[in-house]
Amino acid sequence: MSGNDVELLTRLLAGEQQAFRELVATYQGAMRAVAYAIVGSRNADEVVQDAWLAVVRNLEGFQQRSSLKTWLLTITANTAKTRLKHNRREVLLDDLPGPHGSVGGERFAADGHWQTPPNAWHEDSPEALLSEEELRQCLEKTLASLSEMQASVLLLRERQGLELEEICNLLELSLSNVRVLLHRARLKVFATLEHFEETGQC
Repeated sequence: MSGNDVELLTRLLAGEQQAFRELVATYQGAMRAVAYAIVGSRNADEVVQDAWLAVVRNLEGFQQRSSLKTWLLTITANTAKTRLKHNRREVLLDDLPGPHGSVGGERFAADGHWQTPPNAWHEDSPEALLSEEELRQCLEKTLASLSEMQASVLLLRERQGLELEEICNLLELSLSNVRVLLHRARLKVFATLEHFEETGQC
């Protein structure tokens, strides 16, 4: 575990309420993304609530063999799988198109970056663009159009920084499946960004 994890765990075990608030603020988004992938939007919030109860009950037994984040996400995944009661959902790779369809894979280099960046692309990074409220809303709409699995894999990889192998383990998907889900989600997001760059509209 990292030094931050050790320090936070010590405060949690001491019953410090602020430490619990920090834990929730830091990991709630990642936990919801895992739950969303496994049980869908209808039950995701309930799964996360149940997972937090399990975390509180089992905190003293945390073995510290992994990071707090990995432990929390594993509990969330297990809670979500229990909710499904062995009724595994099939991963649908052919799903609804984004609001602007998609852009071809030939637009990207092997590392995932554009072969030729969109007009006025800021340092080949969407961070500067995301500061614009209109574009942020546009991207949220695109995320909502993705399948639950695509959206979750994208959020876990891009916003939460999880490695592909960890996503595979949490969601019980093959590496090739995760790669396809991530690639298709990125294509739709990039299509939205390019359309916004060209037209200034969603």
